[in-house]
Amino acid sequence: MTFKAHVRNGRITLDEPTNLPDGTEVALEEIAELDDGERERLEAAIAESDEDIRAGRVRDAFEVIDELRGR
Repeated sequence: MTFKAHVRNGRITLDEPTNLPDGTEVALEEIAELDDGERERLEAAIAESDEDIRAGRVRDAFEVIDELRGR
């Protein structure tokens, strides 16, 4: 899942409500600042990946690794 949030007064606040149960632990990673062009390319790549998943154009990573190893 991806959530959008902002830091306010030193605390991370989600921009929208979530349906996660109270007490759910969420790991956060700091992301380097991207310029507008970099962010646009990243968002386009993510959208393309989402489309591939919905269309079933994905393969199991373990199958690909086995194939590459010649099994």
